[in-house]
Amino acid sequence: MIRPIIFLAFLLLIVFGLFLFQVQLPNFADLKTHLADLTSWRDQAPFASAWLTFTAYTLVTTLSIPVATIMTLGIGALFGFVQGLLIVSFASSIGALLAFLGARTLLRDAVEHRFGSRLNVLNAGFKRDGAFYLFTLRLIPVFPFFLVNLAMGLTTLRAWTFYWVSQAGMLAGTIVYVNAGTQLGQISSPSDVLSPTLVGSLALLGLMPWLGKIVIHLWRKRRIYRRFQQPKHFDRNLIVIGAGAAGLVSTYIAAAVKAKVTLVEAHKMGGDCLNYGCVPSKALIKSSKIVSQSNHAERYGLTSQHVDVSFQKIMTRIKHVIEKIAPHDSIERYTALGAEVLRGHARIIDPWTVEIRLDDGETIKLTTRSIIIATGARPSVPNLPGIDQIGYVTSENLWQKFAEYDQPPRRLVVLGGGPIGTELAQAFARLGSEVTLIEMALRLLAKEDTDVSDFAKQTLEADGVTVLTKHRVLRCVLENGKKSLEVEHDGTVKKLIFDEIICAVGREARLSSFGLEELEIPVQRTIETNDFLQTNYPNIYAAGDVVGPFQFTHVAAHQSWYASVNALFGMFRKFRVDYRVIPWTIFTDPEIARVGLNEQEARQQGIQFEITRFDLGELDRAITESATRGFIKVLTPPGKDTILGVTIIGEHAGDLISEFVLAMKYRIGLNKILSTPHAYPTFAEANKYVAGAWKRAHISQRSLKMLEWFNTWQRGT
Repeated sequence: MIRPIIFLAFLLLIVFGLFLFQVQLPNFADLKTHLADLTSWRDQAPFASAWLTFTAYTLVTTLSIPVATIMTLGIGALFGFVQGLLIVSFASSIGALLAFLGARTLLRDAVEHRFGSRLNVLNAGFKRDGAFYLFTLRLIPVFPFFLVNLAMGLTTLRAWTFYWVSQAGMLAGTIVYVNAGTQLGQISSPSDVLSPTLVGSLALLGLMPWLGKIVIHLWRKRRIYRRFQQPKHFDRNLIVIGAGAAGLVSTYIAAAVKAKVTLVEAHKMGGDCLNYGCVPSKALIKSSKIVSQSNHAERYGLTSQHVDVSFQKIMTRIKHVIEKIAPHDSIERYTALGAEVLRGHARIIDPWTVEIRLDDGETIKLTTRSIIIATGARPSVPNLPGIDQIGYVTSENLWQKFAEYDQPPRRLVVLGGGPIGTELAQAFARLGSEVTLIEMALRLLAKEDTDVSDFAKQTLEADGVTVLTKHRVLRCVLENGKKSLEVEHDGTVKKLIFDEIICAVGREARLSSFGLEELEIPVQRTIETNDFLQTNYPNIYAAGDVVGPFQFTHVAAHQSWYASVNALFGMFRKFRVDYRVIPWTIFTDPEIARVGLNEQEARQQGIQFEITRFDLGELDRAITESATRGFIKVLTPPGKDTILGVTIIGEHAGDLISEFVLAMKYRIGLNKILSTPHAYPTFAEANKYVAGAWKRAHISQRSLKMLEWFNTWQRGT
């Protein structure tokens, strides 16, 4: 805080000095009165007068002293148009740069400390279009130049960019004033220079960059569409390809606003989440948790007993769970909402035409104003020698293949120590499989903090999982009907025999056979889109796992709102997708949930933080349920209650995180969470208690001393 105080004190000192010594700033009348003397001085010392004038103008601009207008007129009168223009143009730009650097040096750290999260959004915009915004402000004289200098110093705009854009943007106004100065005898006051007509003209000039941007946008649009003939009429407002989370939400929104929308799905309604991912895995996890609780019933004052696991019954239950949820994502439901749902394979022929090969063999073509690609992702399979021969499974075919088993696989290998791998490893171990989890990285859940990874490893090992981190699979071997892996660790190779292997090493976007290559839509690991989820064709959008950057069902639904609204109403206003507050949960037991930054991310980004932690072992409800394993960890800026990020390990962590998601979304601090009533006894109280822990750590000792003195005085002792 020292720098901004010094800066403000310096400005106040200048103002106070001007007032104390009754310094009279030069005005227009003074300029006309002393013009002859100034002209004589210029004639006697042409070089020195020009140099001193340049220096004085630079200083005036740097200190934001309000005499620049009078000086500009005087310089035009003294030095003529060309020389005067050079002096004012460069002196004003250099002075503006010095003011810009002064604000950056003295004020930016303090402002970032106070308004860091809000400045992040502003800086993201300036990183993209900062020069454009600055140029526009410089062209319009309504905005005080000194405020622009100071405000820009608080952003991340490069100093060189600020300088040349300022010089170019101020040139028009400088020309007007310097030229007016050459005609000083005909001007009775400075207001004659900036007449309403001229101000309007300069304001219109300030709109030119925006008009230019529109022209460039139209030119680029015309260029990218030039190979195609746009239909005069369209069959649909929107066609959505893929009926997973992103496609279903997009279709729902379009139907709700009475757009004519067609949803095309090549396989199963509901996509991976309903049929292969979230729904069946959580049903499996629940069954395995019941088995674990029965095997450890002594924790609840009961007699532990071994549970006979009927794996076929568990798989049948999973099938019934899917069937019960399926109507929410069914063709019938979305048809009733007003959408058209077609079963078949869609291919984009041109930016407005989709060819659909229906399941019955018929092929139809539909034209549409906009398209949303929501084709999702599939499990990745590592490129290992022999893996195709041993018959691996992924989350995509696991449920169908294992449904044939009377018992879970006796010896199971899980490749991948991410969320999917850890969830499945724990669940199958609890159901009786001998599970070995192999992770090539140094630890499980590498995106999480070390204490979270350690906790997850200890939890899995307690359930019987053999966790092998820093192990690299060399090859898969099928020998005499027996399956095995060769793995390397610290130079030592060993063999692992197994019955089944689950590949859980990640997911890759579905990018082929939809026409992306023919249309030259840029793809890397995912479809490349802008902040509005547009591809290089402004009317073709993408959402969900096929885009990233987060492959979660709730993020796909989140993106779908932006994609569908922009696709249908983008001609009026487009919305940039907002990823500022994205939560996620790993459904091990206990659960692991997070939103915002963790420790390792904060350190990588150079963000200062402090940690407040509350152990669930101190929570009454957790004690009553013998669910005391876990903690809540909150990151905040030093001395502030603003929430930077939260990690929760514990029972119902995925539910508990929601309060912090809401708080971060609407900038609610820990103090307000602390002052909010929470029902007793609930797990949600833990959120209040961690806020209380932060408060206790930040109570002023001086205030406590004063309160102690006051209470002593009240007692009369």
